[in-house]
Amino acid sequence: MSDMPSHTPKPWLTIIGIGEDGPEGLGDHAKRLILAAPAVFGGERHHALMDNLIAGERLVWQSPFEKSIDAILRRRGTPVVVLASGDPFLFGVGATLSRHVNAEEMRTIPAPSAFSMAASRLGWPLHETACLSLHGRSIHLIRPHLHSGRRIIALTSDGKGPGDLAVLLSNSGFGHSRITVLEALGGARERILSTSAEDFQFRDIDPLNVCAVEVKAGIEARVLPFATGLDDELFEHDGQITKREIRALTLSALAPRHGELLWDIGAGSGSIGIEWMLCDPSLKTVAIEQSPDRVSRIARNASALGVPGLAVVEGTAPAAFSGLPEPDAIFVGGGGSEPGVMDAAIVSLKSGGRLVANAVTLEMEAVLLAEQARRGGFLTRIEISRASPLGAMSGWRPAMPVVQWRWIKD
Repeated sequence: MSDMPSHTPKPWLTIIGIGEDGPEGLGDHAKRLILAAPAVFGGERHHALMDNLIAGERLVWQSPFEKSIDAILRRRGTPVVVLASGDPFLFGVGATLSRHVNAEEMRTIPAPSAFSMAASRLGWPLHETACLSLHGRSIHLIRPHLHSGRRIIALTSDGKGPGDLAVLLSNSGFGHSRITVLEALGGARERILSTSAEDFQFRDIDPLNVCAVEVKAGIEARVLPFATGLDDELFEHDGQITKREIRALTLSALAPRHGELLWDIGAGSGSIGIEWMLCDPSLKTVAIEQSPDRVSRIARNASALGVPGLAVVEGTAPAAFSGLPEPDAIFVGGGGSEPGVMDAAIVSLKSGGRLVANAVTLEMEAVLLAEQARRGGFLTRIEISRASPLGAMSGWRPAMPVVQWRWIKD
């Protein structure tokens, strides 16, 4: 006997992507669906573009947006049309609705996305272009993509977005990068403007715009390499930082995987949690730090290094663990020798999760030796020496050795 349902649910929710050309860009089937719909959800701009086609109730997106989601779900089983911009499943409302409505209950008629239209205007191969949404998101998300020769297309929030982007590029050593602003693509108001970031002076930019960037890095540009173990100078810190060589080995031991959450306990400058998130956009970090000054510094570092979504919790471990989401991996960089911290961290860790702890002090080293004897795992002693002046010559100056314990929870 098959476990499949005996029938497929009939689609009741139709998501229709539209462009700035309004009804002219739609096929007859999409037009008929809008005309016949008892309820049509969308933004005010969407309703205005489809004005002559909407015969049913017009429902404008509410704030917060969850209210509109609830309103749509209350109509489950009756015909509902949702109007969206371009491709609804590319940074659009389709992606949000799919978390609440099964695919079998939906049908989607997409239009070309803003990314596709911008790439076609510029002649850029879309598969070779970084496509980002900065709409309602931090502009700092662009930072990891700033490498010479990179092409980026970014959605912005409003008419100020392109100017803000130009300032970020100029202040980060990318002032020679070329910015092309593409306004109201596909409509009567379409306009394309282009200049270097450092010479950007455009005003009265249409709120509906995307920015295309051809990245050119200056000598002093803050380029974030793809490898782990970023230069220590890229971080603001007070000396409480896992140095780059140890950091690279620690990230390797933590072994980030898609969609995982890291707890960075005793985060200091936040360097481990930041580099964890730089490995992939799906990764998340909660940094736990008791010093208010360091908490602020971690937040600044996270923005400056392109991961503004890093969450910072001010508090002392293990009390600060209360209420936090269950981690897939834990790094203990500070405070691990305090009573109860290691035990609480191990209890909090998901089954199959990884814990990595570094010790510089004898007290923390004793804790890790005891944990390894009790639970197993792997101990590594890491010693780094750096060449430095020695009189008129040079010699090796050893850094303090680090003992690292790596353990996987059953």
